[in-house]
Amino acid sequence: MPLSIVQIVIDCADAQKLADFWAQALDRPVDPAANADFATIGHGASTSGSAPALMFIKVPEPKRGKNRLHFDLAARQVPDWQSEVERLLTLGATRIDEHREFGWHWITMRDPEGNEFDLGAGAATA
Repeated sequence: MPLSIVQIVIDCADAQKLADFWAQALDRPVDPAANADFATIGHGASTSGSAPALMFIKVPEPKRGKNRLHFDLAARQVPDWQSEVERLLTLGATRIDEHREFGWHWITMRDPEGNEFDLGAGAATA
């Protein structure tokens, strides 16, 4: 029997706050009953099956070091991907670096709790 990814779990200091950031970033609602200890995105009936759910769980220890796993995001129907970068910054993300490697162009950012993610522009041009 093949396996599928049902949800991605993210340890954090404030589950509600981090879920709110990712809900706005991904345009997906936070599921009901979210709080500072536990929150989810994508377990609700309206979002079920469209993408893996995200689960946020409060843990006592802070994030240390670079993520071993991160999200790669792509803007859909946005002609100017820089506008998505600006929108994410407004939501509370921070910009780390910009890369043009391996034939691709992307910006590395951090969410409000310091978790790295990338926003890709697509194929690199010089």
